[in-house]
Amino acid sequence: MTTTPQKTFLGHPRGLVILFFTEMWERFSFYGMRALLVLYLTQHFLFGSAEAQGIYAAYAALVYLMPVLGGAIADRFLGSRKAVTIGALLLVAGHFTMAFEGSGGREYIQYGGQEYRIEVEGRDADRQLFAMVGDEKVPIDVGPEGIRVSGIPTAAESAQAQAAAATPATVPAAATVTDPEAAAVPADGPATAIATAPETVADAARPDAVTAPGALPALIGPDDYEIRKAVDVQGQYVLFFALALIIVGVGFLKPNISTVVGSLYEQNDPRRDSGFTIFYVGINLGSILATALCGWLGIEYGWRYGFGLAGIGMLAGLITFWLGQKWLGGRADPPASAKLDKKTLGIPREAWIYILGILFVIPTWLVVQQHDAVEASLLYLVPTVFAGLLLYSLTFLRGDDRWKMLAAIILTMFSVLFWTLFEQAGSSLTLFADQSTQMPGWFNAAQTQTFNPGMIVVFGPVMAALWVLLAKRGLNPSVPLKFAFGLILVGAGFLLLVWASKAFVTVDFKVPLLWLFLAYFLHSIGELCLSPVGLSMITKLSVARMVGMMMGAWFMASALAHIIAGIVAKSTATETVGGVVTNPQLALETYAGVFQTIGLYGVGIGLILLVISPVLKWMMRGVQ
Repeated sequence: MTTTPQKTFLGHPRGLVILFFTEMWERFSFYGMRALLVLYLTQHFLFGSAEAQGIYAAYAALVYLMPVLGGAIADRFLGSRKAVTIGALLLVAGHFTMAFEGSGGREYIQYGGQEYRIEVEGRDADRQLFAMVGDEKVPIDVGPEGIRVSGIPTAAESAQAQAAAATPATVPAAATVTDPEAAAVPADGPATAIATAPETVADAARPDAVTAPGALPALIGPDDYEIRKAVDVQGQYVLFFALALIIVGVGFLKPNISTVVGSLYEQNDPRRDSGFTIFYVGINLGSILATALCGWLGIEYGWRYGFGLAGIGMLAGLITFWLGQKWLGGRADPPASAKLDKKTLGIPREAWIYILGILFVIPTWLVVQQHDAVEASLLYLVPTVFAGLLLYSLTFLRGDDRWKMLAAIILTMFSVLFWTLFEQAGSSLTLFADQSTQMPGWFNAAQTQTFNPGMIVVFGPVMAALWVLLAKRGLNPSVPLKFAFGLILVGAGFLLLVWASKAFVTVDFKVPLLWLFLAYFLHSIGELCLSPVGLSMITKLSVARMVGMMMGAWFMASALAHIIAGIVAKSTATETVGGVVTNPQLALETYAGVFQTIGLYGVGIGLILLVISPVLKWMMRGVQ
């Protein structure tokens, strides 16, 4: 195949500019939606924290599984350029569909034979619950002691107030009283002015006292009411359909746009690595902009605006890709063997692929709703695949090929633990930010996801320069050592939060935002140790005929990590009403307990990997 001679921009093929902005906008849409998703599930649809995190885990796992299929279709039939186009179209449809909220879930207080609808004002950490009593909004707080109606004194408070009011003022002993009538009257007025009828005092002292039929008392005990939840079934169908569109769209786009970048350069072109570095900056730039802007719009003005902006970002990416086709010079076109014009039932093969790809959204829509089934399936499927790869390597490979494959498989399995901890960012760490972190007024929980991409942009060049400097001195850590550093740092980030939750907790059981920022700093440096060398390690260590299979195994490992991350995240869940935790102290203690466990696992297994890294380095047989 002949390709158009390439013009350059700043020393690189001009096509890199198109792919940079396409991927930047695609990541803008993906991370903008991701920043809001768990908060949207818990606050709008009123899923419990555990179920919301299970849905997120299933969605994220399928996002990493689908590229295995999308990449195979592109390699065999469509070519990367056409696969990116159909993927972008599905993503635009998915993100705009997310903007259709529906009515959302509803919760009702059932008390005294009546129901009171719960309303929530706001989406930030300071949101307020209300009970609808007729047409009146009555502010309430739900806690371990029950439902407290704001502005109405409880029994104990009423009794104290009545006792204070019923105690007459006395004349000081030193005072001289000459008027007998004055001596009989308290200094602050007649006794009748402060007298309170006994039945009024008794009524005020009753916790269930009401002033009018249908009104709520000052305090409803935890055993005296129930919460009924009404589900927005149609809204949930639309939500899951949007997620299915995004999953299939990412499957077509994610593995193939990187292939198009690679096609711009000859195999030994010295600009190749720096070109991918520039492309990687686009990914993180899109992530920063998305989490800052979509997170702000979604929380401040409404979910539809945050999701809508994500859709606009993806549309901008699609338009950029379309308009820049001439700059790609015909690269990443379909292979000659694809025969896309061949007809079946009068329809060309290419059209069939598009039709079936779009129809595949329907089974994906059904699957993503069954997050428990996705979890159970992947917990068996992925370990079985890895066991098969181990067995194959031990049985059919010999010499250096066997050792290198075994090293690749072992390191991939260690990566599962890293991503299990790291990917708490989209689930438990987002809810931790919402429920147990003290937020300044200009910042919100969704925007905490700007921390990681921001640090990648700032410290990525620093780490890259550090590795180059160490390499010149013969001190560059091996791949197993870098994996070990990544595990230790991600575990240490969680242990830092545990310490902060005990040493710096506020009176309302929240941790200052600074400590969450520092935890993300440790996680990001850990990511820079492990992530850039992960896929490169797979391609270098795998036997040539198994590179594709091992790349698929890497994506499957990431999918498994998201599932395990979901299981971990679900263990942090505590009771919520209207998306608001009912016991902030218990919530913080639960987060701290889970974070301590996974933090110790991360550091401990990282230290084990540190000890065995010389063995793994030997197994890599000189591959750097």
